[in-house]
Amino acid sequence: MPFRVLMFTSLAMLAFAANSLLNRVALSETDIDPASFTLIRLVSGAVLLWLLHRLKTPVHTRTVSVAGSWISAFSLFVYAAGFSFAYLSLTAATGALLLFAAVQITMMAVAVWRGERMTFWQLTGFMLALAGLSVLLLPGVSAPSWQGALLMMTAGGAWGIYTLRGQGTTDPLHVTAGNFLRAVPMAVVCCLLVGRTHFDSLGVMYAILSGGVASGLGYAIWYSVLPFLPAMSAATVQLSVPVLAALGGVIFLSESVSIRLFIASVAILGGIAVVLWGKTAPQPE
Repeated sequence: MPFRVLMFTSLAMLAFAANSLLNRVALSETDIDPASFTLIRLVSGAVLLWLLHRLKTPVHTRTVSVAGSWISAFSLFVYAAGFSFAYLSLTAATGALLLFAAVQITMMAVAVWRGERMTFWQLTGFMLALAGLSVLLLPGVSAPSWQGALLMMTAGGAWGIYTLRGQGTTDPLHVTAGNFLRAVPMAVVCCLLVGRTHFDSLGVMYAILSGGVASGLGYAIWYSVLPFLPAMSAATVQLSVPVLAALGGVIFLSESVSIRLFIASVAILGGIAVVLWGKTAPQPE
């Protein structure tokens, strides 16, 4: 892999992991509420992505139309809102693991529903990932909040659907900017429904960093390297995100990693890796 591709891929994964850390620290250590955080994140992401698209697009080909679709925007909003509300009660590591597991399981389930047959190893990996998820969610002292876990898995499912809807997009930067923009009024409605919103100055800064840098710039970097990565490598490299989030939580947020979380992480990430590896295995006639 060329050094430039490796460097930008690493930066994208760090940006994705930073989203979990920024959400967690904002909602645990500042007074900003999750609805306001979601709104600011989407607005700042839309602004930065739009600016990047304008800089990338030649003047004579620019249009004023908003790309994307309302269905994709709704999936994006459900992901962003569920992500923020879930971090009221989850650690950065647990949230990232649940999110990543839900995204991959959703995409696997859709592939099977569309008629894709799973090999023995893919089925084994899928069952191992589900077993790891069960271990994490079983009642106990170190079990995550079930409300937070449900919200994060809903967010992961929504992001999985959003990703599937974006496959084959010819101009992902333009489409993503449009979807972020379309999701903003949904976040406004969410703030009105929730009420008691509070814009904490430090929390607003974290939300802008999450939306503008970790989301907007992170997605832009990721889209720039995707054409140079084989599909298998692009899928596998994302296994690093929950690990990076866990390390960041320990270093920056003084979070601890329980034995239960460690075992669940090995099972979930290992199972998903087996499924991804199984896609490259020769299919019997």
